[in-house]
Amino acid sequence: MSVKINTISTIKKELINLPKDELIQHCLRMAKYKKDNKELLNYLLFEADDEEGYVSEIKEDIEAAFQEINKDTFYYAKKNIRRIHRLTTKHIKHSGLKETEIELLLFFCRQMQTCGVSFKQSKVMVNLYERQVKNIEKALNALHEDIRVDYEDKLEEVYKGL
Repeated sequence: MSVKINTISTIKKELINLPKDELIQHCLRMAKYKKDNKELLNYLLFEADDEEGYVSEIKEDIEAAFQEINKDTFYYAKKNIRRIHRLTTKHIKHSGLKETEIELLLFFCRQMQTCGVSFKQSKVMVNLYERQVKNIEKALNALHEDIRVDYEDKLEEVYKGL
């Protein structure tokens, strides 16, 4: 027996009809159950107003994580880079803005180039890097042409890392 899950539009209609106090209780209950929900709610409430500050904070976290990579064994270095990538994509999803996605992915790729781990010898890591370049290109194509020009020079640096 499975429970029928309603569509987003149906849920939205129900949420609109809820009193404010009950809506707050539902949000808090959702935040208690899953860390991702709590992180998203935190972003929406406290960090969405200052996107530049949010991006710079995430960049600092990424840079610190790359400095802590275990370079002794390639296996652990690869695991660490994948963990940093998951963290980066999670923050990109929280924001939902293409500019933030491009900024963070460009920064991730530059950090990957300069971290001291020779990832070009591993097909898996090269594929990860190439996927990020494709994600940057895809996000760039969704932007207005004037904004796109600002990022094209940075993208050229990332191409050199391949």
